[in-house]
Amino acid sequence: MFPVYLKLGFEHIADIQAYDHLLFLVALCAAYSYAEWKRILVLITAFTVGHSITLALSALNLIHFNQSIIEVLIPVTILLTAFKNLFLQKKNEKIWSASYLLPLCFGLIHGMGFSSYFKSLLGKEADIILPLFAFNVGVEIGQVCIVGIIMVINLIVIKGIHARQSNWNKVVSITAAILAAYMIINRISF
Repeated sequence: MFPVYLKLGFEHIADIQAYDHLLFLVALCAAYSYAEWKRILVLITAFTVGHSITLALSALNLIHFNQSIIEVLIPVTILLTAFKNLFLQKKNEKIWSASYLLPLCFGLIHGMGFSSYFKSLLGKEADIILPLFAFNVGVEIGQVCIVGIIMVINLIVIKGIHARQSNWNKVVSITAAILAAYMIINRISF
């Protein structure tokens, strides 16, 4: 059972159709250089913790929410992450260290977005702890792989073509913000 849910967690993150999650990771990494990989690991782990919490609460039928609202909130998390990158200076360490809470909170929202499908995967499973743990380990492994790719691209851009990290951050964050705004508009039901 563990390998099945581990693979599902990895595929959930690595699936190109889950582009909103991929875009969130890209936006999350934009403000960091390849040398700050330890900080990024803490951020993505905080995200996974939030993701795990809402998956567990939903699987236990302890929380219920309107799925269409969550589908709009997911790109809002991307937009807010991009804005944080663009408008909060890393030099202000108090504000910046508080930004570790953002991925945790945003993980809660992203977890709600996947919770209905996860509940259907569990079916009549009596014990959700092992499947939930395996799934989230798969999510974390997938995120580490994706972040590794993002950081290699960052290294190539910064060292290879001698771009400034601040310019990389601006280009990536503005692109992420535009795509997130587009997703928000498309997901709002009028």
